[in-house]
Amino acid sequence: MTPLTPPRENKVHFPVDRRPGLWIRPTLLIGLTMLVALPIIIAWIQYGFFGLPAVANPVRAFPGSSGFPLWLRTAHYISFVLMLLLIRSGLSILADHPRLYRHQDCTPNSEWIRFTPLAVPTDRIWTAKDDARYISPLWSLPGYRHTVGVARHWHFLSVLFWVLTGVIYVALLFAQGHWARLVPTYWGILPDAWRIFVHYATFHLPPEPDGFYAYQALQQLAYFAVVFVMAPLSILSGLAMSPALDGRFAWYPRLFDGRQGARSLHFLLMVGFSVFLMIHVALVLTTGVVRNMNHIVMGTDTGGPAGWMLGTVGIIVALALLFAAYWVSWHHPRALQLAAHRSVGTLTLRTLDPLTPKSEFSTADISPHFWSNGKLPTSQEWQTLLSEDFEGFKLRVSGLVNHPVELSLGEIMALGQHHQITLHHCIQGWSGVAEWGGLPMSALIDLVQPQPEARVVVFHSFGEGLYGGEYYETLSMKDARHPQCLLAYEMNGEQLGANHGAPLRLRAENQLGYKMIKWISSVEFVASEKEVGQGFGGANEDHEYFDLVPNI
Repeated sequence: MTPLTPPRENKVHFPVDRRPGLWIRPTLLIGLTMLVALPIIIAWIQYGFFGLPAVANPVRAFPGSSGFPLWLRTAHYISFVLMLLLIRSGLSILADHPRLYRHQDCTPNSEWIRFTPLAVPTDRIWTAKDDARYISPLWSLPGYRHTVGVARHWHFLSVLFWVLTGVIYVALLFAQGHWARLVPTYWGILPDAWRIFVHYATFHLPPEPDGFYAYQALQQLAYFAVVFVMAPLSILSGLAMSPALDGRFAWYPRLFDGRQGARSLHFLLMVGFSVFLMIHVALVLTTGVVRNMNHIVMGTDTGGPAGWMLGTVGIIVALALLFAAYWVSWHHPRALQLAAHRSVGTLTLRTLDPLTPKSEFSTADISPHFWSNGKLPTSQEWQTLLSEDFEGFKLRVSGLVNHPVELSLGEIMALGQHHQITLHHCIQGWSGVAEWGGLPMSALIDLVQPQPEARVVVFHSFGEGLYGGEYYETLSMKDARHPQCLLAYEMNGEQLGANHGAPLRLRAENQLGYKMIKWISSVEFVASEKEVGQGFGGANEDHEYFDLVPNI
């Protein structure tokens, strides 16, 4: 049987032990337990002393808002499939940095929850790649494979259609009067919902209205929360993890208590959607599955078998789509990468990439721990330069330029210095604030005078790619000219360290961290990224199917 991956990939994709685990900060665990247990305890006390409360009449829909038209049933099914793709791909993304924090930085042991059995070792260098976990393909997409790039493509492709479906659904909801099913219109719905909750909490099913015509109060609040609260918050918190958006509007991630606060909220909303789906399916099955399936599948209020039979076919199709997504991930990841580039990539290039980064922080915001990543160069040339404190280093700038140059670190510093305190966004999910000092790329561009056909800047590294060979990354000329695009040689007021990219690393604050190549050996100006490597814009893009321009 042919293996799913070439033998050379097995060491990367299947290490000895990448099993996930679970740890929650004890004080938080106690608080969450009490938060969940308290209403249940109160419900049981009320039941014990007063019995089951009377349930109010179901919330009556306005005339014309009963039933489930075809557009609503279609949106329901599409959203169901897309939510499964979003949750599964989201779990793979989470596993690449299996720790959640509250603010901007990701100092080890400050996380409130982690999905790894490991505390960060203190006796050796521990990179973010070392920290990644794997999840079985039964629960995640793609599963196992140590490339967050594939998971991101599924996540963003799914969210693109999920948002589009949601916009059409909400528009038709109001245009055709069906909003009255979901939007509460009286304050008494809160005590009505509590009375129904008491029934559920004490293991009693409340009187169930015919959902074809009306919902009970707790149902209406749940559907309203999912559509009008959780879905918008998921979109907004996801956008708060965009380096392009955060780099332009410093106030935006602060709405979520920082970038990591947004990531934590995004995760909690995923948990909320998952719990809602499980409860929703369970109640569909226990409160009259035949009639319920006829409602949402056939759009009729009958008791025939057509609804559950066609619904079963729909579930089988959904499972087949999930398997197809898994199969594409392992057998045609390049096609997936290209599809994402032509759709999501085109959209972000037109909306996020034009945002000029300008957000900066104070020295008090600098993170106490800034994760390192990547493999230290093993070349003898770099090792020798490191031992000599890079005194013999020369940056070669060539390609489609009128004035190719070779510059020492001293000469680079003499060309101009710029300092900025900015937030680093890693594709794996961690972030950190640091002060960077270096030469603005715009100054280097002005010095070498690129020729008109030069559209892309290539940065070559002393380091190796994932499977050996040269490590490189690219930036468009437009992004390279951004004011916060630097060839950095200082970090937090000191000479750049080996683990963080000495002698030079790139800073491009509207991009994710993997574009900010470390251990730069030379710079080249070319007409297109297709001329270098495999032609997809960088070593990570070539080997791990990452995005060409990662603005989110």
